[in-house]
Amino acid sequence: MSESDHAPYRPVAFGPYAADIQTRADGSAHLRARESLAPYPARFTEHLLRWAAERPQQSFLAQRAPGPPGTPRPWSCLTYADTLQRVRCLAQVLLDLGLSAERPLVLLSGNDLEHALLTLAALHVGIAVAPISPSYSLLDREATRVKQAVQRLTPGLVFAADAERFGAAIEQAVPPGVPLLHTRGKLRGRTCMRFAELQATPAGAAVDAAHARVNGDTIAKFLFTSGSTQAPKAVINTHRMLCANQQMYVQCYPFLAHEPPVLVDWLPWHHTAGGNSNFGLVLRNGGTLYIDEGRPTEDGIAETVLNLREISPTAIYTVPKGLEVLAQRMQHDALLRERVFARLQLIFAAGAAMPQSVIELVDRLALQTIGCRLPMTMGLGMTESAPFALSHHRPGWRAGVIGLPAPGLELKLAPMDDKLEVRYRGPSITPGYWRQPELHASAFDDEGYFRSGDAAAFIDPADPQRGLRFDGRIAEDFKLISGTWVNVAAVRARAMAHALPYVHDVVVTGDGRDSLGLLVFLAPAAVQLARAGAALPDLADDPGVVAWAQRWLDDLAATGTGSSKRVTRALLMREPPSAAQGEVTDKGSLNQRAVLKARAERVEALYTEPRDARVLHARQRAAESAGR
Repeated sequence: MSESDHAPYRPVAFGPYAADIQTRADGSAHLRARESLAPYPARFTEHLLRWAAERPQQSFLAQRAPGPPGTPRPWSCLTYADTLQRVRCLAQVLLDLGLSAERPLVLLSGNDLEHALLTLAALHVGIAVAPISPSYSLLDREATRVKQAVQRLTPGLVFAADAERFGAAIEQAVPPGVPLLHTRGKLRGRTCMRFAELQATPAGAAVDAAHARVNGDTIAKFLFTSGSTQAPKAVINTHRMLCANQQMYVQCYPFLAHEPPVLVDWLPWHHTAGGNSNFGLVLRNGGTLYIDEGRPTEDGIAETVLNLREISPTAIYTVPKGLEVLAQRMQHDALLRERVFARLQLIFAAGAAMPQSVIELVDRLALQTIGCRLPMTMGLGMTESAPFALSHHRPGWRAGVIGLPAPGLELKLAPMDDKLEVRYRGPSITPGYWRQPELHASAFDDEGYFRSGDAAAFIDPADPQRGLRFDGRIAEDFKLISGTWVNVAAVRARAMAHALPYVHDVVVTGDGRDSLGLLVFLAPAAVQLARAGAALPDLADDPGVVAWAQRWLDDLAATGTGSSKRVTRALLMREPPSAAQGEVTDKGSLNQRAVLKARAERVEALYTEPRDARVLHARQRAAESAGR
């Protein structure tokens, strides 16, 4: 227990935290929030219409002018009134082009004002929009996943902010007859429109008529899953899903409706957390979103720091690594601490494996700056749940806790091997995958619950109202050759708890083998251990780093109980995880299955005899060998 554990939290309005819980004879548990879901709009852009009328001159979206990262540049801002006017003009263009769910708008580039306006324009008149991860275009020379997405969707218009930057992917993946839209540049031999020219199109009666036809079943988005072992799936997101999800969220976090939220946010809009949850909660509650072009890395954090030294957010939504690097910067930057904590009411840690050391550091910094702690919460959701589903909306969160179901959502915990799979049913759950009806049977059970593939367990079976904790991904877990199941999430969390700040992440190995191993990706901080002052690419071979890693492995092995928890070998990776091969997601986390597939030879090296010289093996301590 740390010194700050008894310090008070900043007072923040949270919603009720209670559920009706039933167990069945088949071993399943059924949970439903006691609070009912309040009414919500049928169309997502009803929120835009409301704030354009009530707060026309308030800033809705803001983005810095182009320039070197980390250098001050002016903000370009769109008010709610200006946004609506531009959205209506663009909506007319999209209607004139004949776009629909069958011929959707595909967005290849990342977060910017044009991306936001086009998305809202499409949603406003019932046209489906499909944002695609920019890494699919920029990091893969073959543009394989862009090809797969375009073939699945048959788009009526493809947008990429920079024609030249995305040109190679477009040439390989987008058929010649598909119109292209760019903010800057053009491609030879292709029909290219310029975004600025479209803003002059007057909106006619067709826009209002199309908007009136939008209902809860209208497809709003196609969001692609990561596709680590197969082609990415296009998850259908309807207007009902988006609108219901925001109502669920505000009932758990009512402070969002009490004061217009201000976010400085980098989470990508092709991902459900950034594009649905964060963008949506700002629009739903009439707030302001500052587009942060930084990233949660040692290098990318400079832009985020620049923004946060100017803008005080009311909430921070990030991944564990993002919070870790931000907290490290705040230790040595008093102005940054003051600006970050000035209005902050919530830190939502989008990752169950948040190290306790990071939580304690944030607590200490907040106490030093404002005299109290900031509530940090977590939950569980996915692309197919729009994404908000479970939430631990109360202070005192601990890593791995995911809470109880949101209002309006039914939750089933179904026995799967030695775990309980999380399954969802409710208005925020996807109806399925676009043009892949064969996946429906495997995606839903016989009661209509969506199978998430996530596992959960009660924090305290004797007191189930405390909620649930994350119990790993069922597909990531495996059996040792002895038949013993391995909880990959638990092994990884224990390894990382003793590895920070020197390790970025680990991948657990041992499927069908007799013992557990780790593929270890070092963090830049590991240079502090290097005896020869090695650069990051050389750290895996530095004697000082290797010596530290050996001690770390010895400790893990000595404290592991049983073969399913005892790590006996490790291999330090020379090459960083590859986004192009799907090893690292856009949020900076590792895709365990993708890494194991791409580095199958490294996994083999962990277990081959005679031993590979680079593989570290746990040493049995003298005390253990003498007395055990």
